[in-house]
Amino acid sequence: MKNNNQTTSPAWLKALANDDWMAVFAAFILIILTLIIHDSVPKLPLFFGAKEKWSEFGLLAGFVSGPNLLRLAYTYGIFALLAWAGLKIAGKPASRFLVSFVLIVGLSMVAQVISTHSSVKALNLETVFFSVLIGLVIGNTAKLPDWFRQAIQSEFYIKIGLVLLGTTVLFNSIMKAGALGLVQALVVVISVWYAAFWIAKRLKVDSEMSIMLASAVSICGVSAAIATCGAIKGDSKKLSYIISLVLIVAIPMMILMPYLANWMGLSQEVAGAWIGGTIDTTGAVVATGTIVGETAQKYAVIIKSAQNVLLGLAAFLISIYWTWKRKGDTAEKPSVGLIWDRFPKFVIGFVAASLLFSFLLPAGTVKQVGESLKGYQSIWFSIAFVCIGLETRFRDIFNPDNRKVLYAFLLAQLINVGITLGIASLLF
Repeated sequence: MKNNNQTTSPAWLKALANDDWMAVFAAFILIILTLIIHDSVPKLPLFFGAKEKWSEFGLLAGFVSGPNLLRLAYTYGIFALLAWAGLKIAGKPASRFLVSFVLIVGLSMVAQVISTHSSVKALNLETVFFSVLIGLVIGNTAKLPDWFRQAIQSEFYIKIGLVLLGTTVLFNSIMKAGALGLVQALVVVISVWYAAFWIAKRLKVDSEMSIMLASAVSICGVSAAIATCGAIKGDSKKLSYIISLVLIVAIPMMILMPYLANWMGLSQEVAGAWIGGTIDTTGAVVATGTIVGETAQKYAVIIKSAQNVLLGLAAFLISIYWTWKRKGDTAEKPSVGLIWDRFPKFVIGFVAASLLFSFLLPAGTVKQVGESLKGYQSIWFSIAFVCIGLETRFRDIFNPDNRKVLYAFLLAQLINVGITLGIASLLF
């Protein structure tokens, strides 16, 4: 007999009950909480600030001090509750989530501490690199129990981090760059993206990997690859390989580009614009620009920021292209409804956060909460990449087929260097 008292959830409520929207809600809960208590925002845990580093082993004692343990418990306690609630509402198994999440968090903390050592800071190897590495070692040497896999939700954590990234990608960066900076960002992103995608396809790299590679080379490296992977619902194993290439190739570029800029006699303005439009990680851009000079550093950061602002728009266009491309066996074009269903909702959260922090909040508030939100974003990415490492097998990374990806990446980066140098020389 049919139960007449049984109620069904409205369609709009069901549409929200997925990990895509839950990631947006989790990120905005963090943003709202931080804004509400911004006059007394708890400090980030030790070694989680952008400028913090350590060089003596004894300094690690501060990491396990009482005050810092309280900060860790506060930060990760809220993160755990948000992640558990979001996945539970989205219908994912979460009975043992909290236990497995704590273990993954512990691994991400190890990556964070390693990445903030002064010798590692000098190489500009980011936390996500060590997060992937630690996950890879454990995932390839130990058999993970089924219950542990409940917290391995890399895509969910990445989406939360990307929405938080919107709070640091401010539109006034483009205004500071002026018309010339905006022109360079647009021309470089469009031309280099197309060139990189074309090269990858010519080398018979699959479409997923080609799109992530093109975005990483042309826009802003790690963040662009992550956003693109989310937009096309791509394979996290492919993403981890692209991220590794971005971080490794940035190191020789940091060394060579200041030398080449001096050898070619480039002005600091041109050198800065060239560096900012070419090197794919923000930390490496700042460090390389500083080597050339104060003016070069300023222009490098402005150009990189202008490219970062285009990330949301790029993810939006890529998601529509990908939906159109995967229209199935029929020749019928995808409907608006289908495009909306496949559209990555984190892009909406990213743009909303960027607009909020660019135009609606006082500059003082943005500055006050900025470091905390940037730290939270870094933590989510670190957790996500531990998960990616745990899910990835070495045989996938060192697969002979990935040589084509390596060749495509290096060739695309070389073209990026040439195109950006030409545009920077013309404009600046």
